[in-house]
Amino acid sequence: MPSNATDLIDRYCAVWNEADDARRATLLHAVWAKDATYTDPRADTTGPEELLAHIVRIRASRPGARIERTTAVDIHHGIARFGWRVVEADGTELPEGLDIAIFSSDGSHIESIIGFFGPLQPPS
Repeated sequence: MPSNATDLIDRYCAVWNEADDARRATLLHAVWAKDATYTDPRADTTGPEELLAHIVRIRASRPGARIERTTAVDIHHGIARFGWRVVEADGTELPEGLDIAIFSSDGSHIESIIGFFGPLQPPS
């Protein structure tokens, strides 16, 4: 279990907020395992280059927006969960999402992120 899980997650979130493509790639490579996967309702990527391309598309669709972690990082057995939200350039806060992160066995990198959009819904 990584002792630096919160740091890894915050560094991962910073990737999404970095405007410079080269700097964003450097930041991602520092936290992302070579064959790591990222999956959310709109994307399913493998490896850093696919995730970087996805981030470019998202940033282009929401100029000036940023990701903010909204909860503590809750971790057990090398798996973490944390809440986040998108804040638009004008300060409008979008509904919170939830990510599940799986860390490498040595805790040095993220091997997978599975993201969900919006709050959990009560049973119907």
